[in-house]
Amino acid sequence: MALRDEPTARQMRLATELRRLRDAAGLSAREAARLLGVSPPHISQIEAGYTGVSENRLRRLAANYACSDPELIEALVAMATDRTRGWWEEYRGRLSTPFLDLSELEHHASYRWDVDFLHVPGLLQTEDYARGLFSYVNPDHPQSELELWAEHRMRRKVVIQRADPIPYEALVHEAALRIRVRDRAAARAQLAHVLELSERDHITVRVIPFDLDDFGGAGSAMVYAGGPVPKLDTVVRDGPHRTGFIDAEAQLNRFRALFRRLEAVSLEPGRSRDFIHGLAKEL
Repeated sequence: MALRDEPTARQMRLATELRRLRDAAGLSAREAARLLGVSPPHISQIEAGYTGVSENRLRRLAANYACSDPELIEALVAMATDRTRGWWEEYRGRLSTPFLDLSELEHHASYRWDVDFLHVPGLLQTEDYARGLFSYVNPDHPQSELELWAEHRMRRKVVIQRADPIPYEALVHEAALRIRVRDRAAARAQLAHVLELSERDHITVRVIPFDLDDFGGAGSAMVYAGGPVPKLDTVVRDGPHRTGFIDAEAQLNRFRALFRRLEAVSLEPGRSRDFIHGLAKEL
């Protein structure tokens, strides 16, 4: 089997979980290789995401690692045997890897939480709004590239628009709703779009208002994607120069708790819709 040049985030996650199971079992890569009858470098390649692992070998490893979580094992088998070539593959070679990894993560997510303080979350954006963001941040890029980014962002919305949409909850700060990425008309259209989506049964939008005391959570923006089991959840955070995928259990627990704290201080969905209606009337 040829080695992968650049494993996807999903392939890397499978590799990471297999390494964690081996570490928890107290086995070395050499010992794991002996269990499968392969060379130690082959185990290293599996655990680095550069090569895949068959269902049979994965189950043998899980058994020898004494993994007692059958739901986790089945989820890992599904990841190992998945051959999905989703719509995002059309953009491979045209967009950078983080764009594609996020699309794949969303496709396989069981639910999605967003927290944003400066921008309307991507899954709630209009095309005009998205185009404005990309144009402002990347003014030197060719227009064709900006259009490609905006097109890709609109296609990502399939996860909340398809026949079997994922449950989606967005906590959006008042600042993000007030900032005019385009002109007044575009801002009104964006607010109307958020309101329209918030009426759907599987979508919840809550507003975090300016008028909060003792609020220090403005740096807590995140994308939280639920996995098939909680151990396979993922947090995505954007930095100045890279997109980070966070999957350590302690960190996941921290972000789950942080989301619940932010949810607790946000307005209820009905009050949030009224609040957004009020903002739209101001424009």
